[in-house]
Amino acid sequence: MKLAITFLLVSGLSLTINAQENTHQLVKIWQTDSVVSVPESVLIDAKKKILFISEIGAGNASAFDKNGGIGKIALNGKKLQTNWISGLHSPKGLGRLGNELYVADLNELVVIDIKNAKIIKKYPVEGAGMLNDVTVSDKGVVYFSDSRTKKIHQIINNQLSTFMENIAGVNGLKAIGDDLYILGGKRFFKVDANKKEIEIAQLPQGGDGIEPIGNGDFLATSWGGYIFYVSKDGKVETLLDSHDPRVNTADIDYDQKKKILYVPSFYNKIITAYQLR
Repeated sequence: MKLAITFLLVSGLSLTINAQENTHQLVKIWQTDSVVSVPESVLIDAKKKILFISEIGAGNASAFDKNGGIGKIALNGKKLQTNWISGLHSPKGLGRLGNELYVADLNELVVIDIKNAKIIKKYPVEGAGMLNDVTVSDKGVVYFSDSRTKKIHQIINNQLSTFMENIAGVNGLKAIGDDLYILGGKRFFKVDANKKEIEIAQLPQGGDGIEPIGNGDFLATSWGGYIFYVSKDGKVETLLDSHDPRVNTADIDYDQKKKILYVPSFYNKIITAYQLR
């Protein structure tokens, strides 16, 4: 909505300024203590009422050090289990297809059998720089980004190939129907089944995670500490600015039914749940 603010001047004249006010807001529901080992991504399991968490662990976020893993936490912020899966390097984006959890781990896509809590397959990516976000389409196509080589890869019927190239700053991905939504730096766009690019919005900061609201609008994060509401008409609202002091906002997940956003904060080692209003 717009607010009309009127200032009375000494001369008796008045000056009215229209100020833009956000039409959406985030209200904090819960937040963990600083006990999550550098969380980068979260993924909801609504049936089991948990979040999967990619945990980079101690050390360099790009190191091949086997300090990373996957954790779990209840959707009410309690019963945190770290290192449900251990021995990964620097796990980031998460995606799911049936009983399989897909994890982007620097230079390979790792597949985990959820029921048996066991790594069952790895897809090494030749020449990978830093594999980042993961999304799975309703047709079972797995897409994942490489932020350093500017590529998006795909897996179809267990076959790995490159889907797109030369996307500067590519990070967040979301597959919806025949479209793939992409964050590339400040650019938010989608490609259709024919890879035709359609612009959606320009973000104020470089994008990290994206999640659909369910009405054509999206939530997007910037790693530096921003959460944005992006309307389907391209309007961008800043819902959260925690860049100073820096509280990172990495790869999110969103419960469309309950309108709850789950946010990992990376170096701050916390997970926060927000109600979207």
